[in-house]
Amino acid sequence: MKVWENAIKDFSYYLRIERGLSENTAVSYSSDLEKLAAFAAADGRKPWELTFEELEVFVQGCSEKGLNAKSQARIVSAVRGFYKYLSLEGLVKDNPSVLLEVPKSNRILPQVLTVDEVDSLISAVRLDEPQGERNRTMLELMYGCGLRVSELCNLKISDLYFEEGFIKVEGKGGKQRLVPISPRAIKEIKYWFADRNLGKIKKGYEDYVFLARWGNRISRIMVFHMIKELAEKAGITKNISPHTFRHSFATHLLEGGANLRAIQCMLGHESIATTEIYTHIDRNR
Repeated sequence: MKVWENAIKDFSYYLRIERGLSENTAVSYSSDLEKLAAFAAADGRKPWELTFEELEVFVQGCSEKGLNAKSQARIVSAVRGFYKYLSLEGLVKDNPSVLLEVPKSNRILPQVLTVDEVDSLISAVRLDEPQGERNRTMLELMYGCGLRVSELCNLKISDLYFEEGFIKVEGKGGKQRLVPISPRAIKEIKYWFADRNLGKIKKGYEDYVFLARWGNRISRIMVFHMIKELAEKAGITKNISPHTFRHSFATHLLEGGANLRAIQCMLGHESIATTEIYTHIDRNR
């Protein structure tokens, strides 16, 4: 099994360095492949000796253990990617995973706010309260640029290109993209900077756009709680989170006639299939 363990380590390195996938994805794939190794060992087999039919049994077993369709899909992706890697490296002659199918996922359509609800949430921010301008600006950026909450928290001043009308965003797996920013959002950021530069800024956090009142980078949980409180003030009963603004951004763009490929680029989706969920929301509306 030492050969297998070394191959998994090499594959994990390949995913992170060559493919640019995140550390979390590489770790998850390695964990899935260790499950496959245990499955093979139970029958006294080596993982590279498994046939297509045996791989199907392995995937079916994962389903019977109660793993959801998304987790099963990740396992299939790990297995297919690994055997492809082994083929490229000349470690296996035939790839038994070529015809292995990914289980279809019954995706739940995400919650989306209307334009009026977005406006009412932003209006619920009290600008006369400490951090009010910061909170308003964060809402503008999450909705106006379709940012993930982690992207918002990690946004840096050096990533802002106001003259060009873009911001540089580092998404999943360290992948960077340029996202258009509206004049309204630029104006809000400049208002926030007037307050930010008067407050406490800890060493090492000088380049971060959004800071907590004690001077370090704002956390995702703080953004989550802020949105929950504003939703209650605005009388919005939908179960929303920071990601709801990203969903609303994409849905409203699609309703306005934006190209799906353009939305994919702005959201930083690796696959157009991920972006296509918003077409289902649009049809339902």
